[in-house]
This record gives sequence, structure tokens and C-alpha cells, in this order.
Amino acid sequence: MTKRKLAFFILSGLILLFLIVTGFNTFTVRSKQPSPHPAKMTINQDEAVQHLSKAITFKTVSYQDRSKFDFKEFDRFITFLQESFPEVHQKLSFEKVNGYALVYKWKGSDASKNPIGLTSHYDVVPVLKGTEANWKQDPFSGAVVDGRIWGRGTLDDKIGVTGILQAVDYLLKEGYEPDRDMYFMFGFDEEIGGDEGASKIVDALKARGITFEYVLDEGGAIVEKMVPGVTQPVGVVGISEKGSATAELSIEGSGGHSSQPKDHTNIGRIASAIAKLEDTQFKGDLRGPGEDMFEFVAPEMSFGMKYVFANKAIFKPVIEKILLGQPASAALIRTTIAPTIFQAGEQYNALPEKASAIINLRIMPGDSLNEVKRFIEDTIEDDDIKVTVTGSEASKVSSVNSWQFKSIQQAARNVYRDAVIAPYLMFAGSDARQYDPVAKNTYRFLPVQITSEDLNRMHGTNEHVSIENYINAIKFYVEVIREGNKGKSVE
Repeated sequence: MTKRKLAFFILSGLILLFLIVTGFNTFTVRSKQPSPHPAKMTINQDEAVQHLSKAITFKTVSYQDRSKFDFKEFDRFITFLQESFPEVHQKLSFEKVNGYALVYKWKGSDASKNPIGLTSHYDVVPVLKGTEANWKQDPFSGAVVDGRIWGRGTLDDKIGVTGILQAVDYLLKEGYEPDRDMYFMFGFDEEIGGDEGASKIVDALKARGITFEYVLDEGGAIVEKMVPGVTQPVGVVGISEKGSATAELSIEGSGGHSSQPKDHTNIGRIASAIAKLEDTQFKGDLRGPGEDMFEFVAPEMSFGMKYVFANKAIFKPVIEKILLGQPASAALIRTTIAPTIFQAGEQYNALPEKASAIINLRIMPGDSLNEVKRFIEDTIEDDDIKVTVTGSEASKVSSVNSWQFKSIQQAARNVYRDAVIAPYLMFAGSDARQYDPVAKNTYRFLPVQITSEDLNRMHGTNEHVSIENYINAIKFYVEVIREGNKGKSVE
């Protein structure tokens, strides 16, 4: 046998072995989706719709300037909850923390079990001035038109408040009694950070020595056409949220007349620094929550995509390159850089003595503020530019293999039987991170099936939710309470 033939047979054998191993990996991938076991329930639709519709009419708006809060509206909203859910307020303990944060406790029969907390918020973002006429229905009307409920808070996040209370009311009327204590906690300033709402609730709970098995807040939703290669809608449950930091780049130096500029002005040097950061970017790495998401989604993919992700140890560089090609998927695997403010100059013919830029960064779990600062300094290579970085690092990463996550996944599948439920990394912020000190796990999930366009309406124009989605959200909260009370003991 010639050397050429021998090399051909060796190469053919290696290719065959490669195909056998990768094919085996592909065909042995097993679904991580639990079989749905929906309970029969009939939600009083008219009453539920009426409650959410009315809730929208209260202008519980959060402003960065807290002096603009109209707390009379917040008082009216709380009174509305008490009048709309009398049985809940009669049978559960109820307290107001820091005046407007609400905590309900449903006492369970087994004190040895840690409680579960469901949380939401009833403040909403303002309607952008000048956009009011673009709304098909008044943003605070709560109008019910064509099978949809309209207004600010229908998706973010009065749907969570009334949805949870509607579910508790349903279970009370059914005679249901939980095994473990259940807490339902509603903040009033989530849209501006939750420092006076969820944070104060956590302070009170911490003082009482309470530790939750998990806390479930708003976050990911069930989104249609979310993952290439997956025909079913994908429901994403946030197991962590990225940190949010602000980097300021500033430089001071001689100004002078614009007729005699230096080769590199203050503006030019800041601009050059930003260009270097955008050209370099943080390294993408498929790890943590992003990797977990594809572990859950890959078994449901078409064969080609399944083949790639089932053998990600081999194809990881290719996968990362593909993910980095789109902003949404790139944000899943790297710390992001977004220059948002540039300040310099006052006169067209005078060189500014100062120049500065603000960059918003969303930080991956595992990356620290110090590492981010060092990366910026090493990348821009300009010792005269002062770099300061402030903000928060990513929240802790919650378990995807625990009964806690699986109970949420099961509850979602019980209502949305065709959806693929997977963990993911949340890019925005929520009150969930406030509960990290008092919870073994914190999860983020809004139990509605929506499109990418609906996501843009959450803080935008024409926010609305279909009645079907709202009823399904109530059913999910019923299911998640039941699933969380199926005899799990303290770990």
C-alpha cells in the first residue's frame, strides 16, 4: 500500500470516527422539557379583566425626580386592591413597608419548609411627552377593545400584581391551603431602581431571618420566533441579570483658537478612545446562562442546528462568531459597550479645554467593575484620559438543575404546553436582584406569549395585552403556587 493510499484511509477513518461521535452526540440529545400536566380551572374572565382594566387607570408613575410622584394615586391603587380582593385581604396577612411597598403572607401548614416569594411592581414609566396622540387608546384608560386590554402597565407590570392576586383569590375560593408560607411582594419604584420599595421589603425580611427557596419576578416571556431552528415559541426564565455600569472618559488640557489646533485635540482623543473600544469589544464567550439556554433549546432544534449545538465543544468558535453577528445574541455572551453621551465645546471657533464621554455597559456574570475599568484603560492606551467606572455587577446566577427551577418550568408547560421553557440571561434590570440576599434562587419570568413587537411596547407606545394572555398569566400563577408546594423539603 502506497503512502498516499495509507494517508487516504487514515483520513477517511478519522472523518468516519468524527461523524460517528458527533452523530451519536446529536441523536442522544434528550429534551429537557417536562410533560405538561394542566389542571382544570375556570378563571372568572369578566372579573379578572375588570380588575386589570381598572388597575391601569391609576397613574402610579415613577419619576427619576421622586418629588414628582403623585402618592395620592398610589394610595388610591392600594385601596382599589383591598376593595377588589376582599377575601385575599381577609385571609392573608397584609402590611405596607415604607408606606407603599406591599407584602402579603399566606401561612403554610409546614413551618419547616422555606417560603416561596412571588413579586411584581405596580409603578409604571411615564408616557413620553408628545407621543400621547400616537396611542390608539388612552394610556391610562384601561380600555378593553378587540379582545385586548390597553394601557401603561398591561405588560409592565400591573399584570403581575393583579394576576398574582387573582390566582390567590381563585385558590382561596377552591379551598386550597399551601404547605409552605407564600409571600406576594409588590414594589412601587421598580422603574427607578427599587431602592425604596423592594429594597426596603428585603431589609424587613432579612431582619426577620426569612430565607426563600426562590423568588419569582417579572423578566423573560414566551416569545415567538425567538431562536433560529426552533419552530415553537420559547419561554425564557431569567436566572441572572447583567450588571449595569457607567464609564466616564474625561480629559483636560489647553484649549486655544480653532485656527491653530494640535494634531490631536481633546475631542479627537476622546473620540479615538471610543472608536478603539467599539473596534475591540469585550471577548464573547458562550458560558453561564447563555450556555444554559442553548442546553435547553438545542434538543428542540432542527437537525442541522441540533448537530452544531450538540457538539458545541467542537463548534464553539463557530457558534460564538454567529452569535456575535447580531446585537441581541451578542449581548448574551459578552459585556456590551454603548456610548450614550458626549460633552465638549461651547464655541464653534474655540478648542474645548475639557471633553468627556459617558458609556453604558451591561456586565456579564463573572466580569467585575475593576476588570471592566482595566479593559477600558488597556484598550484606549491614553494615560491622559481619566477613566471612572461606577455601577453594579451582575446578579448571582440561580440554579437550572434544582427543583425550584423545574417547578417554574413545569408550571409554564402546564399552561403553554407547546412552548420550550429555557433559562436565559436578562439584559435589563428588575427588582429580583434586590432579593438575592434573602433567596437561594431568584428567577425572572412574565408568563405571557408575545412577539418581538410586543416587547418594544413595554416602555413604548400602545402597550397592551390580549385577554387570552392575561387569563393564561393567572393560570400560570395558580400552577406555580401548586408546583412550589408539592412536598419539597428544605435542602
